[in-house]
Amino acid sequence: MKLARIGERGHEVPAILDAAGVHRDLSTVVDDFTPDFFAADGIARLRDIDPETLPTVSGRIGAPIARPSTILCVGLNYVDHANESSMKVPEEPILFTKAPNCLVGPYDDVLVPRGASKVDYEVELAVVIGKRCRYLDSPEQALGHIAGFTISNDVSEREWQLSRGGGQWIKGKSCETFNPCGPMLVTPDEVELAAGLDLWCDVNGERRQTGSTHDMIFDTAVILHHVSQFMVLEPGDLVNTGTPPGVAMGMPDPAYLHAGDVMTLGITGLGEQRQELVSA
Repeated sequence: MKLARIGERGHEVPAILDAAGVHRDLSTVVDDFTPDFFAADGIARLRDIDPETLPTVSGRIGAPIARPSTILCVGLNYVDHANESSMKVPEEPILFTKAPNCLVGPYDDVLVPRGASKVDYEVELAVVIGKRCRYLDSPEQALGHIAGFTISNDVSEREWQLSRGGGQWIKGKSCETFNPCGPMLVTPDEVELAAGLDLWCDVNGERRQTGSTHDMIFDTAVILHHVSQFMVLEPGDLVNTGTPPGVAMGMPDPAYLHAGDVMTLGITGLGEQRQELVSA
């Protein structure tokens, strides 16, 4: 099942994609893909829906989830990315958060903040939590707590992240529009996670990042199990699982982003995103 949200920002309606990839309006069935929707096992309630019986809906594609209580991220989760960042390969997951209000749609503009000088891109597999994760017993148990998968672009301002963060990364990670997400939420039964998912990111048509989830240091199940020992993940929360190598920061002559640049990125089976950078 593939789910999306269609409409102007703050006025999106829930939708399901039919076999032809056409968005069908679910607003007569559910209010929105909110934390309450996931907590009430809303995904299961949709499985008997025949999308062909629903009206079509078109317009802007928003983030596929509404108002997560937490956006949790895993840093340096690919060996080559840790190496290009000149940082030690982690022995356990490095965690940080992004402000939930930096979540935007997959084709929305990304705003270059005032005073920013080192804006960077990061294509990432993102997990949407379906059931409360608290002291999970095993990574295998964690897999049953996933509502679905989507794409995140973990946009970052490296100067603020690393030089002005006081040891924390949130300053460089939580600027407005710094988490494009979508275009859809794909349920686990339609994602070949065990086979590995290819990730890629282009800037102005030039390939910058290429990777596979096979290369993650800590896989999705391990991440969720680990996190649940330290904090509670609620239904509807978003977990970004890390980026492969090729970010601007890792280049000998870093090619950071500026207004007018265009990012395009995608993951096998989860679709593609496109964002243009504009001045805040």
